[in-house]
Amino acid sequence: MLEPSDQVSKAQRERLIYIDFCLEFFGQISRADLIAHFNIATASCTRDFSLYKKLAVNNLILRHQTKLYYRTANFKPVFVHDPEQALVKLCAGVGIERFIKVRQNTQYCFDAIRLVHPRSDILASLMRAISANRAIVCDYVSLSSGLTKRELIPHSLINNGHRWHVRAFDRKSTQFRDFVCSRFLEIDILDQPIEEHEADGNDMQWHTILSLQIIAHPRLAHPRAIELDYTMKEGLLELPVRAAIVGYLAHQWRIDCSENHHLDPQKYHLALQNHAVLKQIDYLNLIPGGHS
Repeated sequence: MLEPSDQVSKAQRERLIYIDFCLEFFGQISRADLIAHFNIATASCTRDFSLYKKLAVNNLILRHQTKLYYRTANFKPVFVHDPEQALVKLCAGVGIERFIKVRQNTQYCFDAIRLVHPRSDILASLMRAISANRAIVCDYVSLSSGLTKRELIPHSLINNGHRWHVRAFDRKSTQFRDFVCSRFLEIDILDQPIEEHEADGNDMQWHTILSLQIIAHPRLAHPRAIELDYTMKEGLLELPVRAAIVGYLAHQWRIDCSENHHLDPQKYHLALQNHAVLKQIDYLNLIPGGHS
């Protein structure tokens, strides 16, 4: 950790934090990443990496073939990365330079209301696997199966309004599914390429964007109040949503998705007008009235 006596400017401290953050959450960083993110000169970049190596010589290793600094197995963060603050940074696109180079979908972390937080080391492992496009071997506890060992290929994080999930290909079920981040006990990243069908580009439910037509529940006495809450235009809110997260949205917003809108309007202030759109969703278990 930096001591008060260390002669480090606020700007340089921010750059050191960025180096530490990228190594912890992405597993790698280049000089070009630092220069691009802070718009600094090469000389300043060299001084930053030299100081960081002085603070934590065992944290990173430079591979000249790729011109990248990689996180070592002995890595220990120089700075404290609070899970909530880390998620805010990830959702804001911190480190996005690295993703622009390796994948078209640069949105790798999606946010809603942050309530339940995963462990920082679990979050870091998931993000490094996502960044490197690698599989993980993990100990995971589910409600249906209890503690199991799984092999997953994670590609995105998302908050359902209550807790964080990771979207991943599950080699056991051979399907893309969501896993609760707080239920991971241990994670190891496999250093081997994934199969083509396991890549996030094949997650059709993730890449399918559905247009939801949301209205105030037809049986509300004063629907105008809800229309104002959601800034509806002529009583309608058209919302583009990934098919994979429609269930989270419908559950969190309490949207009556039944065909004839028969759910209690006092509990469900919103209703889905274009019910037929649900035919494009694989799993309806989270959607209120989705089966009716």
